[in-house]
Amino acid sequence: MLQQEVLGVSRTLAEFVAATSSADVAAQDHEAKRSILNFFATALGSARDPAVTIALRVLSPFSGAATSSIIGRAEQLDAMGAAFVNAISANLLDFDDTHPETIIHPTAPVAASVFALAEARSLSGRDVLTAFILGVEVECRIGNAVSPKHYARGWHITSTCGIFGAAAACGKLLGLPVDGIANAIGIAASQSAGNVENLPTAAKNVSVGNAARNGLFAAVLAQQGYEAAPRAIEGPLGWARAMGDDPDLERLLGGLGRTWEISKNTYKPYPAGIVFHAVIDACFKLRERIGERIDRIDSVTVQGSALLLARGDRPVRNERDARVSIHHCVACGMVIGAAGVQEFTRETASRPDVAKFREKVRAELDRSMPDGAARVSIRLASGETITETVMSPRGSLADPLGDREIEAKLRDGLQTGGSGWDAESIIESIWQFEACGDIPGLMRRARTGPAPHAALNH
Repeated sequence: MLQQEVLGVSRTLAEFVAATSSADVAAQDHEAKRSILNFFATALGSARDPAVTIALRVLSPFSGAATSSIIGRAEQLDAMGAAFVNAISANLLDFDDTHPETIIHPTAPVAASVFALAEARSLSGRDVLTAFILGVEVECRIGNAVSPKHYARGWHITSTCGIFGAAAACGKLLGLPVDGIANAIGIAASQSAGNVENLPTAAKNVSVGNAARNGLFAAVLAQQGYEAAPRAIEGPLGWARAMGDDPDLERLLGGLGRTWEISKNTYKPYPAGIVFHAVIDACFKLRERIGERIDRIDSVTVQGSALLLARGDRPVRNERDARVSIHHCVACGMVIGAAGVQEFTRETASRPDVAKFREKVRAELDRSMPDGAARVSIRLASGETITETVMSPRGSLADPLGDREIEAKLRDGLQTGGSGWDAESIIESIWQFEACGDIPGLMRRARTGPAPHAALNH
């Protein structure tokens, strides 16, 4: 039996979070900054989306002191409200980061909560960076312990595990002792929720927003003395077993502090579910091969894993369906030759030529294909069949987006979201995040642009 199992998962994770210093995580700083840049890119891209506007309208009358920014907008809410809205906007377009082993989108729940808290409490970039790295570690390790069955049973793992990352990160930012962080993690276990059936609807975004808000809430409750069961995660009636799994404690706790989950993070080039990226890449290759013969395609067959088919073999009724549709991703790649934000809008999804082409697409299970890979075959009117197989799509660990590509994604997001925020200020500040003296100053500069020769820290 692991010694950590005797102590309890919450306590073991809390000891790790409390004891880890900024120097201990320094080797992970660069990847953390990439994750945070991507977080701003996706949140900026959704800033004017109706889902964000509605959430703001609902929460505003109930908000306390308006201390924390809504990314890409002029409004502010209290920290819990801002955490909720910014997590929604970062996840809304299915354009956020992905931890491949669990399919968790790690940054939205954790970054949204720590930025909201840090802005309310005038905390530094260095403190936020350290807390963020630790929060991602906690959420992804808990996800590792219950994957893949947890997701397969219908639990939306970004929401259900993201709350643990948010609670741990906020506990670190608040300077809670070990007992306090352990209690925050245990309190989070009682609030973890979100289901896969809701992915094509706005209800998905509610559970992601709640992961950020309720993680912060758990940390503040723990700060004020609320307690939780020591084995709230792994106990016989704890979180993991209540959600259907015996947790793999070796995957959860093995190598803690020596290996880092954030080092495995990936960033999407396309605003669609991560399992569809190989489909899009394969279609781009096929389109290049056949040139002007798009109108001669009789049928398209997509072969992939059970996860690919379960997620994406669906009718397309709106833009949310389009982002998780094999058929629409094929149409984007073959008919349009692009797969950006515009290609997954309601207008594009309802285009007659795109809708007609989707009808030519058939999905088939190939149990030999790993998750994230795809084989796409087109049959032409002449009878000729052409096939492309993609095992490691663009944006994967094997073919990652570079720093400049993530910067470009942020600039594009700002344009897509119609925000007046300052992209260059955000980019500069995040790359020098450890020198940022206070998060309110960073957010103020992002909203208004930098003053001439303004220093990063105050």
